[in-house]
Amino acid sequence: MPELPEVETVRRGLVPAMEGVRITRAELRRGDLRWPFPPDMSARLTGARVVQLRRRSKYLLADLDRGESLIVHLGMSGRMVVSGVAAPHVPGQFHFEHPQVEKHDHVIFHMENGARVTFNDPRRFGAMDMCLTDALHAHPLLAGIGPEPLSNAFHAELLAARLTGRRTAIKVALLDQRIVAGLGNIYACEALFRAGISPRRAAGRIGAARLERLTHAIRDTLSEAIDAGGSSLRDYRQANGELGYFQHAFRVYGREGAPCVTPDCTGHVRRIVQSARSSFYCPVCQR
Repeated sequence: MPELPEVETVRRGLVPAMEGVRITRAELRRGDLRWPFPPDMSARLTGARVVQLRRRSKYLLADLDRGESLIVHLGMSGRMVVSGVAAPHVPGQFHFEHPQVEKHDHVIFHMENGARVTFNDPRRFGAMDMCLTDALHAHPLLAGIGPEPLSNAFHAELLAARLTGRRTAIKVALLDQRIVAGLGNIYACEALFRAGISPRRAAGRIGAARLERLTHAIRDTLSEAIDAGGSSLRDYRQANGELGYFQHAFRVYGREGAPCVTPDCTGHVRRIVQSARSSFYCPVCQR
C-alpha cells in the first residue's frame, strides 16, 4: 500500500494539472471502489475548481471552490495518472493527446486546461468520498490521525508522550496512525534501522536520546523517499506514470539474509512478523 512518500509524490505530480483548474467533467465509469461513491459525486465535481491539493497522512485532499473537498485513498493498487502533453510556452496548458481508456480506469477527471487525470485501480481497494472542507477534521477517515511527521508538530517530546506506558513493540506502534501520520511498514523499518532501534523493543521503554534519533531518522527517511519519487514494489506509479526509485536505497526492507550495510558490521538482515507485517532489521546494529 502506498505510504506517505508515494502519496506526497502523487500530490506533487497532480498539482500542475489540477490545482487552480476547473473540472469540466468528472466521469465515473462504475458505481464504487472499496465502497460506493458519495451521492451525486459526478455532479458535485463537474464545474468545480480545485482550489488546493493537499495530503493528510495517506489521503489526497482536493479542496474545491464550492466548499467541499474530495478525499482520495489509493488503496493497494490505485494510481492517479496525468495524461496530455504539456503545451510548449504555455504554462499550465496541455495538448489533448490521451491514451485509450483502459479496463480499470474507474474515474476520469477531464480538466479545463486539457489535462486528463485518471484513477486506475485493478484491485478496487482505493476509495473516494466527499465532505465539507470545514468538516474534514471530523470525517471518519481523518478524525484522530496523529501529527504529520514532516511538520513542526512532530518532535521527540511529542513522540515520547504518545509512547508512554505502551508495551507494544515500537515497530507496531509506529504503524498506528494515531501516533504519527502516514508512516507505513517500509519506512518504519528503514527509520528504525537508521536510529539503531530494534523493532522488537517496547515502545514505552525507549529513552529520550534514542527517540530524538528516531524522529530525525523518520524525517530523513521520508524526505529522501519523496525526493526519489517514492518506492515502486508492485503497482505504485508516479502521476506521470514513472516508477519511484527509493527501493534501490533500502537498507533493510526486503533484504532478508543480506549482509548489513553498516561498515564493519558482521550482522545479516533478519525478518520477523509483527502484527501480520514483515519487519526487517539488523540484530547487531539495532538494540
